[in-house]
Amino acid sequence: MDVRPEIQIQSMIKAMIDVVLPAVDPEHKMAQEQARLIIGTLQLVAKRLPIAYRYDRDELERYVALSQALMDQVGATLAGPTMTTLEKLAAQGGDVLERARAEPAELEKAVFDLRATVGDLVHEARSKGTPEARTAVTRLVLTAAKTEIDRERALVVDMGFEMDPEHMPVPIDKQLPPLNP
Repeated sequence: MDVRPEIQIQSMIKAMIDVVLPAVDPEHKMAQEQARLIIGTLQLVAKRLPIAYRYDRDELERYVALSQALMDQVGATLAGPTMTTLEKLAAQGGDVLERARAEPAELEKAVFDLRATVGDLVHEARSKGTPEARTAVTRLVLTAAKTEIDRERALVVDMGFEMDPEHMPVPIDKQLPPLNP
């Protein structure tokens, strides 16, 4: 199971087109229409997903700029609680923009590159490493894999695949670090 929505959405579109839509009674026009509406909506979401982060970032940038212009032009005239709140929120928005420099694709690429290079290092340790190095690499990778498996299980637990309710993983939102520690 892949966590990336673009892959999940493409799988849902394919399932709707190849399996669900053909199974819907052709005489049931409303059901046919709704199935096509679902397919179209998923296609639109898939098309817009790559720009959603940049769209939100652009909107925040525009609101910060508008807020700054409002404070500059009418800040003294409309001084009060609303202007104070606007000043605070504009500063917070500017801080968020400063920290929101990396594109999601850059983050994903960094993860993929590190994942591949760690794999290369594991192979190198097996073929060229000392017994101590192999033991250390094995221990570190197994520890990391345990954490990764727990994280992946928690990510999909709502889908009902978990066979043993007594050993449910810690919820994913509790496993991930806060965005602003």
